[in-house]
Amino acid sequence: MSQKTILVTGAGRGIGAAIALLAAQRGYRVCINYRADADAAHGLVERIAAAGGTACALQADVADEAQVEALFAAVDARYGRLDALVNNAGILARQTRVEDISAARINAIFATNVTGSFLCAREAVRRMSTRHGGSGGAIVNVSSRAAVLGSPNEYVDYAASKAALDALTIGLAKEVAGEGIRVNGVRPGLILTDMHASGGEPGRVARLAPSVPLGRGGEPAEVANAVMWLVSDEASYTTGTVIDVSGGR
Repeated sequence: MSQKTILVTGAGRGIGAAIALLAAQRGYRVCINYRADADAAHGLVERIAAAGGTACALQADVADEAQVEALFAAVDARYGRLDALVNNAGILARQTRVEDISAARINAIFATNVTGSFLCAREAVRRMSTRHGGSGGAIVNVSSRAAVLGSPNEYVDYAASKAALDALTIGLAKEVAGEGIRVNGVRPGLILTDMHASGGEPGRVARLAPSVPLGRGGEPAEVANAVMWLVSDEASYTTGTVIDVSGGR
């Protein structure tokens, strides 16, 4: 059997980069999607290649339908197959209350976190589904514990976008279960990444760590382990499931 191909969106840094690295270690050809930070994405490709793996960096803003279509066409052209998709690309804005949130902010967050994930899932299904002549595959959506906790006073809009992603996970899983595709999600908790700085509080994990039963923030690699289990054949009877990777929080 030829080598499997995985596409990870928003994979230049943080959780996405950890997923890409682990996938390469597991023998996948890794398509690293990024929106803006070309240096980080290409640096990751070089790191994977240096370890004997195969990877490429593909630029696309997943909020843009034409760019998503071009992204998947690029995967087709380079590797000729797609076996797994990880919808990891996600954004948030500065911490604020709902009373101060603008429509523009909401729409921007939903465009990437929800619309982008739907579009990527659509393109993946068109390639993987046995209904379309594909050989099956796996989709994993990277959600957030915020979808359950709501993120009051911080990112209720981000939390709502991740709740929508959970609904996509459950609904799509049922839709394509008979077509060789498993769809699952992972809800990370407080993970040590640069994303918190985007929200205006780089030290957020340290501030909230005491509220985590395990007493610490999580590492991106710990989320990657759960994602790659769901992608693997070890999870062959698991679909429509969302795993919390949150230290009990």
